[in-house]
Amino acid sequence: MKSSSVRNRKVQLGFGAAILTLLGAGVISYRALVESNRSLGWVRHTDQVLDQLQELLYASQNIESNSVGFALTGDKSYIESFNGNILREARAEGSIEQLTADNAAQQHRVPVLKKLLAQKIRLSESVIDLRRAKGLEAAAALVGDGAGHQTTGDIQDLVLEMQNEERRLLAARDAGAIRQLELTKIVLAVGSLVGLLTALVAEWGVRHENVKRGRTEETLRHSEEKYRMLVDGVRDYAIFMLDLRGQILSWNAGAEKVKGYKAEEIIGHNFSCFFPPEEIKQGRPEELLRLTAITGRQEEQRMRIRKDGSRFLANIIFTALRDRDGNLQGFSEFSHDLSESKESGAKYRGLLEAAPDAMVVVNQSGEIVLLNVQAEKQFGYRRDELVGQKVKNIIPEGFAERLIADGTRSAAEALAQQIGTGIELSGRRKDGSEFPIEIMLSPLESAEGILVTAAIRNISTRKDAEEHLAQMEGRYRGLLEAAPDAMVVVNQSGEIVLLNVQAEKQFGYRRDELVGQRVKNIIPEGFAERLIADGTRSAAEALAQQIGTGIELSGRRKNGSEFPIEIMLSPLENAEGILVTAAIRNISVRKDADLQLVQKVEELNRSNEELQQFSYVASHDLQEPLRMVASYTQLLASRYKGKLDADAEEFIDFAVDGCNRMQRLIQDLLAYSRSGTDGKALQKRSSEDALNNALKNLSGTLAESGAVVTHDALPVITTDDTQLEHVFQNLVGNAIKYRGTEVPTVHISAARKGLDEWTFSVRDNGLGIEAQYFERIFILFQRLHGRTEFQGTGIGLAICKKIVEGLGGRIWVESQLGKGSTFYFALPQRDQKYDTDAATFAPTEVLLVRDGLRACEKHHDFPLTKGELQ
Repeated sequence: MKSSSVRNRKVQLGFGAAILTLLGAGVISYRALVESNRSLGWVRHTDQVLDQLQELLYASQNIESNSVGFALTGDKSYIESFNGNILREARAEGSIEQLTADNAAQQHRVPVLKKLLAQKIRLSESVIDLRRAKGLEAAAALVGDGAGHQTTGDIQDLVLEMQNEERRLLAARDAGAIRQLELTKIVLAVGSLVGLLTALVAEWGVRHENVKRGRTEETLRHSEEKYRMLVDGVRDYAIFMLDLRGQILSWNAGAEKVKGYKAEEIIGHNFSCFFPPEEIKQGRPEELLRLTAITGRQEEQRMRIRKDGSRFLANIIFTALRDRDGNLQGFSEFSHDLSESKESGAKYRGLLEAAPDAMVVVNQSGEIVLLNVQAEKQFGYRRDELVGQKVKNIIPEGFAERLIADGTRSAAEALAQQIGTGIELSGRRKDGSEFPIEIMLSPLESAEGILVTAAIRNISTRKDAEEHLAQMEGRYRGLLEAAPDAMVVVNQSGEIVLLNVQAEKQFGYRRDELVGQRVKNIIPEGFAERLIADGTRSAAEALAQQIGTGIELSGRRKNGSEFPIEIMLSPLENAEGILVTAAIRNISVRKDADLQLVQKVEELNRSNEELQQFSYVASHDLQEPLRMVASYTQLLASRYKGKLDADAEEFIDFAVDGCNRMQRLIQDLLAYSRSGTDGKALQKRSSEDALNNALKNLSGTLAESGAVVTHDALPVITTDDTQLEHVFQNLVGNAIKYRGTEVPTVHISAARKGLDEWTFSVRDNGLGIEAQYFERIFILFQRLHGRTEFQGTGIGLAICKKIVEGLGGRIWVESQLGKGSTFYFALPQRDQKYDTDAATFAPTEVLLVRDGLRACEKHHDFPLTKGELQ
């Protein structure tokens, strides 16, 4: 025993000496590393000081150049740059003072530098003030006196001195670091040689001791044969023995069933292969053997790894094995699989995986025993990295502490206090980043006791929205709440970020029900589709196309009912990008009034005398004051051209353009009101002559567009040649106006249908029309394109319809989008005198004239909704 103790002591001393030598070498290496890092830190420090000095010098030069630039040009953009460079110089000045705090020489120079910079700024401000107060000459005189150049030179000289001082300090520090590094190399070489010799001596001692230990192990294995048959009969428990180092010496049938290894595969291997990788890194296997050797017995419930890599919860008992003299000979492990059966696992697996939130099941020890794929995604772990780990690894604050802190309660009891409540905490991902979560808990009874299922939802989006809402509300709340209309602020993704109380009242939602939602939830048709449909444009770009226009659409309340609204849009720039503020007005009352007026207009249309009265009113009461307004605006445009600022000239151009468009609109309205036969007797006329007269009226348009118009032989029919000419002129003019990318081509033909009717067709290769608009384009003021795309008032086709129906015929269109259109109108063939009494006007759908004027004034070029046609 004494000789063995002496040998052990020698081996220990040998290894101790080697370890001490290596520790000494490590300490020296560490000091060398610290010195190297310190040298690298001084290099970075010097670079920072030099950068800030250069930044300060640039800012100083820019301050002078901006003041001179403003003095020479008076451009206010120089003032903005001037103020920015003052801030830039102040930041650099503060950084230099902080970075050179350890250098007394530099600190003496800093006040001088500040004084020179302040002098430079005051001189530059004087130049700007003189330019504003007394003009260019006074400012130029101050610039030319040389004071600014002298100050600039002094600043440059002082900055150069400070740069040279930093470079000198860096060179001195580098020289000291190099000397320290050379000394470290020598010490490391000597220490490594001594450590190597010591380790070789210790290794020889270890080998000699292992020979004796082998004999002892042989005796131990021989004794194990006596009870191997007994333990092999136990199949539900893993029973095996370990040597002092944790090498497996025996293996029963139960161990093969529980662990998955056969005896020949595992005997001789270290038992650490049953531990999760994270526990191996923490040294848990060695710690467990050490505690067992001290206490004689260790029991625990832990996750273990099978041969196939799967994890299971096991109850484990370790026992220390000693001989008669009390000497430790090895260890035994007695373990039992506590995980649920495969059928039970399958029962819950589908349920967990179907959940939209992260689902984590925790046992009474606060360890994760089950999770779903959403939990993997949210926390960034693989499943095998979380199973068996403490829940506090992913929920570090608040809940995790409550879960395990109270030693007088089980984890299940702590969890049960929160069952059914949504708890807001912070989750921690694998990369260490944290994110806000809401957790809902529910108990789950199992064979191992009460488990707790935690449903975890990432509420980052909601938190960001709440934070953004708080910021936005603080900034714009007073403005929005004072507005009489509903106000909704939309971001570039089409999401509502802010609204006022009027919006809540109009749409029937609480504020928190709309913030963060899509605007199409409350504006389902028309505007919302344009807002988000085009993937090649941002929402802000789509919105910007409608800025400044009043758009009539339908809004949808929370209860699903719809109501007519008018939207006015305006852009709003902030730190998050372009937002759009939508002012929304409920126009239900106005629409009801419009409907009543439409009915009145329809009554007027049935009365020829009242229609003539409207023509007189439109001709005299509307045209006369409009001519006066147009004359004065044209006079302003010609007399003050080039004498006003750009804004004033633009406003005058707007007024002239508006008057011209209003005059064209009134003329078209008069043409519409006067269209018809007016009781004239119809006579036989050549429709080909009527077409030729229409083409003469369009000669300028034909020449400008290069259009090609052809026609077949056209018949002689009983008609009003002037009205027929208007029909041809409008149809051919539209075919040329709404042309595609090719040269416009128009062909006119006629075909007789039976004995009583001629059908005329006007075919073109233009843009084409969608089928849903075939009927609506013949209604007054209906346009399918914006005013900026094609000029017009939307009255021409309504005139054609009224004329054709007044002649006893009908008009329609056949078209395909992108492939041109063909307009047809059919007129009766009469061989006798036309009965003017029978030629009363067919009723037509006429929109309110006032609405038409308003629509044109607002550039309202969108198709009207069904509600507007009723």
